[in-house]
Amino acid sequence: MSLVSVENISVGYGANTVLRDVSLAIEPGEIVTVVGPNGSGKTTLLRALIGATRPKTGNIRRKPGLRLGYVPQKLPIDPTLPLTVERFLRLPGNTPRAALEAALQRARVPSLLNAQMSALSGGQLQRVLLARALIGEPEILLLDEATQGLDQPGSAAFYRQIEAVRQDTGCAVVMISHELHVVMSASDRVICLNGHVCCEGTPDIVSAAPEYRALFGSGTGGALALYRHDHDHAHDGACGHDHADHDTGDEKAEAAE
Repeated sequence: MSLVSVENISVGYGANTVLRDVSLAIEPGEIVTVVGPNGSGKTTLLRALIGATRPKTGNIRRKPGLRLGYVPQKLPIDPTLPLTVERFLRLPGNTPRAALEAALQRARVPSLLNAQMSALSGGQLQRVLLARALIGEPEILLLDEATQGLDQPGSAAFYRQIEAVRQDTGCAVVMISHELHVVMSASDRVICLNGHVCCEGTPDIVSAAPEYRALFGSGTGGALALYRHDHDHAHDGACGHDHADHDTGDEKAEAAE
């Protein structure tokens, strides 16, 4: 059965409808990327998937007992707060140290357990947030633009790790991202939103779709070589996404093993 099934939901805030008649399903083990222009409803959809926002109409069905892991876009840390990575990962419960170490190992930053949160680089912080999400052994890992602020190599390294986590744990992954050049190659399926589902399918199908090209052009094909993996899932459909690069941040976490 599907981990999550979304049936014709509409979501809004006050009189403003953000999503209209959205339907989709998340299957075990797949990597799905949600793309779209600013204001297209990407974060609203993610909030609906995790239960933080209730749809006005339609239904969301989740597998009974479904375990979710969430990696936010960023987490401001007060530089004067003496908070180690270990203490942060133990919040709010008292997770065994072995579980913390295993999660950091899976996120490829095992040496950071005693580091101060305020001293982490951008890439290291995102790996620690990933480790926190993995502690509960999620069946779905949800990421809300988790690489914002990282450079292209840092983003590619993070997404490679996400795929490795999927392979190791079998969890499904749902990512929101603006980085078309990376996520189009890191995904089994792409869903494009613009207030509704414009279209969906494999990255190759999406990048060739008339709807996608009409919205966002066709100049990203060469950038797909930055990080590719073979897609052996056959999905029908197609669509598009917005494009923006960030040149700040670093990829130090990639080397911290």
